[in-house]
Amino acid sequence: MNIRNKFSALLILLFVGLVTVSAQQDAQYTQYMFNTMSVNPAYAGSRGQLSIAALYRAQWVGLDGAPTSQTLNLHSPIRNSKLGYGISIVNDEIGDGTVQETYFDGVLSYTIDVSAEGKLSFGLKFGGNLLNLDFNKLRNFDSEPVNSDNIENRFSPNFGLGLYYHSNKFYAGLSAPNLLQTEHFDNSQRDANSVQFLSQERINFYFITGYVFDLNGNLKFKPALLTKVVGGAPLQVDFSANFMFNEKFTFGAAYRWDAALSAMAGFQISDQFMLGLAYDKETTELGGTQFNDGSFEVFLRFELVKSFQRLVSPRFF
Repeated sequence: MNIRNKFSALLILLFVGLVTVSAQQDAQYTQYMFNTMSVNPAYAGSRGQLSIAALYRAQWVGLDGAPTSQTLNLHSPIRNSKLGYGISIVNDEIGDGTVQETYFDGVLSYTIDVSAEGKLSFGLKFGGNLLNLDFNKLRNFDSEPVNSDNIENRFSPNFGLGLYYHSNKFYAGLSAPNLLQTEHFDNSQRDANSVQFLSQERINFYFITGYVFDLNGNLKFKPALLTKVVGGAPLQVDFSANFMFNEKFTFGAAYRWDAALSAMAGFQISDQFMLGLAYDKETTELGGTQFNDGSFEVFLRFELVKSFQRLVSPRFF
């Protein structure tokens, strides 16, 4: 086994828990501001029309078996009511299928007016995830023996809550998308020759906020913040700064505290379609390896904006 494959194998083994794992975090996205429902269910319906978004993330490109994520979500307000709804599907894969976890969620939101421009939404998410873990693929690595049965389509239910306030220029939200601390697998009671581990999905708490400044008639500036807190893991803070030019182009940068630097760009192809791209470069020791070319995201959003409903100023969040 060459150095590259050994390094990749070590990462896969760490991910699936061949050491004791005390906390598992939700998937992270650089372009979360265009995929907000994934971190806060109260966002559902807040854009005022049917919105469908897809995002693909390839993490640590160049490492064999590095994580990839695919998300698809749909949300919309319900006409003539204060309700919104949404559907979300997230698929995470590690080790070329060694670990695959798929989340299916339904979302409901309820919005009230709290001022002339301000709206406060309450969100509820309910669903669960399917876990597949192929130990046969782990046995192919030159490492400790793995004596465990495969896990196939193990379902774990979950639910989450969120609050989201927004006006024309400002937003802030607090959420916990998964409130049940699910134990995915635990073979600690097996014989002494088996590898002992425990993987739990801990509660992830999110706080998001941002503000849009009109710099001139054609340029807007939006600083934003995402903070994630989960027991047993370091605090994650994402700072981002994005510009929108001529209501068409968005570009900016982000910094994930002690983790990564990111560049982002987007293009409003039409009133209905938006395309977004992002690139992350790790600032940790992992980012300095010759096998890690960074992480990439591609985002596409479709919104049902009819010609007679054309937006004078597209929403920047």
